[in-house]
Amino acid sequence: MFGIPGKQAVTLTPAATAQIARLMERDGTTGLRIGIKKGGCAGMEYTMDYATEIDPNDEVVEQDGARVMIAPMAQMFLFGTEIDYATSLLESGFRFNNPNVTEACGCGESIKFAET
Repeated sequence: MFGIPGKQAVTLTPAATAQIARLMERDGTTGLRIGIKKGGCAGMEYTMDYATEIDPNDEVVEQDGARVMIAPMAQMFLFGTEIDYATSLLESGFRFNNPNVTEACGCGESIKFAET
């Protein structure tokens, strides 16, 4: 596991927790797996997929019936991130409030991290 012992890698807002729990119940999944992949105009994009099993290398966050698994390669990029779920007149979806992001594209679909 990556991060500080005793501290979750990510936190979930009540809205995100409720939506993830609804999706898990509706689709009979183990949870949602979050990752990072190369792509988009800023260089990286978040991925979010249904998971039917927990990989032994996943960082697992459980809260009020919701379960999120963080893929091993994404753990250092997501540490400290707050995941929210918002609904507006035009769209609804998960929002990542990530303190590790240094830039984001104009459409909000891709992100960039500091060079390591």
